[in-house]
Amino acid sequence: MSEHKLPMLPPNAELETKTVLKQLARANRALAELKGYADTIPNKHILINAIMINEAKDSSAIENIITTHDDLYKAMSDASGASPAAKEVVSYRTALWQGYELVKSNEMLTTNMIVEIQGIIEKNRAGIRKLPGTVLRNERTGETVYTPPAGETEIRELLSNLEKYINEDYNDIDPLIKLAVIHYQFESIHPFYDGNGRTGRIINVLYLVLMELLDSPILYLSKYIIRNKSAYYSLFQEVRTHANWEEWIVYILTGIEETAEETLRLVKRINAEVETMSTEIKEKLPKIYSKELIDLLFYEFYTKTVYIEKGLSVTRKTAVNYLSSLEKEGFLTSEKIGKERIYQNKRLYDLVKYGQ
Repeated sequence: MSEHKLPMLPPNAELETKTVLKQLARANRALAELKGYADTIPNKHILINAIMINEAKDSSAIENIITTHDDLYKAMSDASGASPAAKEVVSYRTALWQGYELVKSNEMLTTNMIVEIQGIIEKNRAGIRKLPGTVLRNERTGETVYTPPAGETEIRELLSNLEKYINEDYNDIDPLIKLAVIHYQFESIHPFYDGNGRTGRIINVLYLVLMELLDSPILYLSKYIIRNKSAYYSLFQEVRTHANWEEWIVYILTGIEETAEETLRLVKRINAEVETMSTEIKEKLPKIYSKELIDLLFYEFYTKTVYIEKGLSVTRKTAVNYLSSLEKEGFLTSEKIGKERIYQNKRLYDLVKYGQ
């Protein structure tokens, strides 16, 4: 059980060891390749939405909020009949978008923004922990593994220090190494009653955007953490008990490298599908083809009559005709959800579901 006070940042340790620098070069290379390719794609929102929905699902799964792509599809298109888990995942995606907009417009990441993001995830305004008694337990044994800082004053001091570390340069440390430190520190502060893990994983990608290592929020470590969950917790504990920063940083850097490579493959497949479908619609339905229509069909993996009506400035009747023609030619499948007909871009849906 840990009772020692959480030290302020920066860590009093050698972070840029030979082993770290070796993995850092690989992580930076993979990330730069992903950024370079994503920058060439005209409609970034297509990528962001597709990858974000997987992240929302995976990040929530770490907290045992389990849902399927089918549940999400229904929750996004008609929230009234959605499962609570699917609704939580959709809230996570909303929080991600809001965080991205805040970082892009303010060019910084502050405690207030982090509180706002967590509030969207949890759909409440409980804010920073004020009551004592929060402990982290081993799920299997029930034993207390860690007691995070207690009391709003101490938590706010630690968050203020973290905010400074995020937004200012410290000893020219590479941003990806700093990301590993930021993630450790935020999760150790554990400032909220709920949603700390998901908020912390959003902070990761917002920091990459803030440091201009990515223009779009398209790289997430949740899937990597799920695959390597026991290492995540044991290395976390190693920093806490033995100040073993090296292995923790290498773990995060390896995650960035592997995830950047996987995301690049998915992004290329989505982009290829956009081009393939464009060509096919142009050939089979030349009268309704437009770049704007393609963008609408790929914006989410479903669309509604009203989206086509508004997005293309056409009448409802014309929008219905467009969607019926696309379904007839096999580009979309439809089903009735609630009171309206929802059209699914099955190819995009399958790519997002199976393509990573």
